[in-house]
Amino acid sequence: MADDLSFDLHALVARLDRSADRLLSSEYGISYRRFLALFMVRDLGATTQRALAERLDISEPSVSRMTGVLAEEGLLGVKADPDGGNRRRLELTADGERVVKQCGEFLAGRFTELLNSAGVPRAEYARHTLMLLEALDD
Repeated sequence: MADDLSFDLHALVARLDRSADRLLSSEYGISYRRFLALFMVRDLGATTQRALAERLDISEPSVSRMTGVLAEEGLLGVKADPDGGNRRRLELTADGERVVKQCGEFLAGRFTELLNSAGVPRAEYARHTLMLLEALDD
């Protein structure tokens, strides 16, 4: 399509997500989706499954299954919420923190390489991305 920026942005995000998934799966044995869940738990701090589902924009049952797997792998601590109810509190384990740090640095480096190879100034791209995100928040 000629000059269809909305489609181009969609295609870019989809290809970046697939590329990140391939890279993380081959280098670290974790899917991009699971990395994002760990990343968001770190970003949110000790949080609930409901808050994580909202942040990832996926269903609570999906988050429940994913957090169960991440807990079994020793990357995430899942405990009953002290506020009661059937909510569950999520926290990264030390291994989870390590995975988020390593994978985050790896992806950031690969993205910088992509920007450099495409001749896109990183600082300018970052500034424009933040401007778009802020406009969406308004």
